[in-house]
Amino acid sequence: MLSPGRARPAPDASENAVFRGRALPWVFLLPSLLILAVFIYLPALQTLRLAAYRANVILGTEQFVGLANFAELLSSPAYRQVALQTLVFTVLTVTFGLLLSLGLAWLASRPVRGASTYRLLLIYPYALSPAIAGTLWLFLFNPEIGVVNALLGELFGVRPRWLDTPALAFGLVTLAAIWKGLAYNIVFYLASIQNLPGDVMEAAEIDGATPAQVFWRVAFPLLSPITFFLVFTNIIAALFDSFALTDILTRGGPYTGNAGATTFLVYQLYQDGFVNFRTGAAAAQAALMLVLVAFVTWMQFRLGERRVHYGS
Repeated sequence: MLSPGRARPAPDASENAVFRGRALPWVFLLPSLLILAVFIYLPALQTLRLAAYRANVILGTEQFVGLANFAELLSSPAYRQVALQTLVFTVLTVTFGLLLSLGLAWLASRPVRGASTYRLLLIYPYALSPAIAGTLWLFLFNPEIGVVNALLGELFGVRPRWLDTPALAFGLVTLAAIWKGLAYNIVFYLASIQNLPGDVMEAAEIDGATPAQVFWRVAFPLLSPITFFLVFTNIIAALFDSFALTDILTRGGPYTGNAGATTFLVYQLYQDGFVNFRTGAAAAQAALMLVLVAFVTWMQFRLGERRVHYGS
């Protein structure tokens, strides 16, 4: 019992956060569930259904073929080449993109005059859409009127055919994808670096550690959680966000072997679904990419999380 004149304690907010009926939470969730169902769940189910049909959206025809679409894809030399090119492209963009981002973020975090200006210049490409970024690189590396070839022609007398040579085209799309992803990675790395415990860094320096040792032995392990997150997001970006850069720069070409040198999985899906109108084959490719993303996610959490150090 409370004594006279003594204030009654305020009720705990958690005691009032109880729904009085089982239907009320679903009422609150209903708008979000409807949007997800219309734009995500139903299209996904329709895609899985079409994967079992040989369909043409223009003619409006559908023929049930079971797993024939998947068997045709997995036995196709062109699709295997596209898958290999996508693997190489993903490994290059993720590896070099994260290494460059980490190095630039570390340099940008140093206390120098004009640091805020440098950080802004490093981050601004994040504001560009992939279509605009692809257009910029197209103008820079155009073999005839590009700035890069103009400089190379004046200095060294060479004008590489960036968009016509398979190796150069592949390298160009890879560099463009790395550049486009730098800003996103730098934002996260820079925020993480600025929140590193200063006493730990100072203790390492007092103990005689060199700047390189402080970075790799102290700072880098503390950055492993954000690196773990960025590896996954960069893999997803390499698999799906490469479409605009590829379409604007090379349109999947130039042709080499059984497929275009810069035709990746997402661009092959687009060509089959919206250019050749092979809807069933495109749906099967979408299903395979879904399985691929699920496998990559499982592998990352199965193997990668063991190397992540969560500081207290």
